[in-house]
Amino acid sequence: MSAAFVLTLALPSDAAQITGLESPNSFVGDPAGKEYFISNINGDREARDNNGFITKLDPNGKITNLKFIQGGVANILLHAPKGLALVGQILYVADLDQLKGFDKTTGKLLVTVSFPPASPQHVVSLTDVAAEPAGLLYVSDQQGNAIYKVTPSANHQAALLIHDDRLAGPASIAVHPKSGHIIAVSWDKGKILEVTPEGQLTELESNGFFTGRFQNLSGVDFDRWGNMYLSDQTKGKIWRMTRDHRFHVIAEYLLAPADIGIDRANNLILVPYHYAHAAEMNGLEAPSDGKRKDEKRTLADYGFIPPPPKSDPEGAAKK
Repeated sequence: MSAAFVLTLALPSDAAQITGLESPNSFVGDPAGKEYFISNINGDREARDNNGFITKLDPNGKITNLKFIQGGVANILLHAPKGLALVGQILYVADLDQLKGFDKTTGKLLVTVSFPPASPQHVVSLTDVAAEPAGLLYVSDQQGNAIYKVTPSANHQAALLIHDDRLAGPASIAVHPKSGHIIAVSWDKGKILEVTPEGQLTELESNGFFTGRFQNLSGVDFDRWGNMYLSDQTKGKIWRMTRDHRFHVIAEYLLAPADIGIDRANNLILVPYHYAHAAEMNGLEAPSDGKRKDEKRTLADYGFIPPPPKSDPEGAAKK
């Protein structure tokens, strides 16, 4: 691709572009919408190189500390940080085979949780962490096709919730705001799966021959109204699934959107661009009855404007 098209907001005051990152993977904000954090792999996704770092941003999306938490500094081990979750004062980070909790103000390491392999054939490769309202944490293991449950109130005890090949490489997880079930998106097969707190798995949306919308799903989150947002890193698209299970592409021609987040307080979407070493935050559409049901929606309805037309055939994406 000769140029990367990024999200463009209709209201410039709500948009922020962040540059100078290193293979950003996950982008989250605190529930009050007052600060944001981005995980930077900074190298190979599975390398134990101790050079990963976490970037901290202010309410406007400006970097306040590029390497707020940094592997190799102050006795911190941080190899390839991926998924993030904020619970109270603790920022949880999925880092290879460990879940680490840091003080979100000082960056001090507070807790380290290790996980045994879900099967002898796979090493643990944690990709995401999600929190539910009661305080439990769920952690996805992409290579092991597993999801773990962590109980912070019980000394962060970890237990295997589900190990099932049907998870097909769970790259990202989120807790559904209404049902409390875990929603997992598949990297290997582009499926959307639902797991109950008891570990029962069902396929929420298939991705078969006739419904092959997705290729490699990399992120999932919900807005305050219960709409689901999905990022497809390989196809460079972000999808919105409404509560009635209707799908809309709200942005495309993106350069490797990774594990997206939704700032529900400010109704913003947070998008890290893995290979562009950048990230962006933008506004989202609020539900409205302003349009007739038969009137076609455009990207502007979701806070975005479409990318400009390609000027010449050389701008086609390379495979």
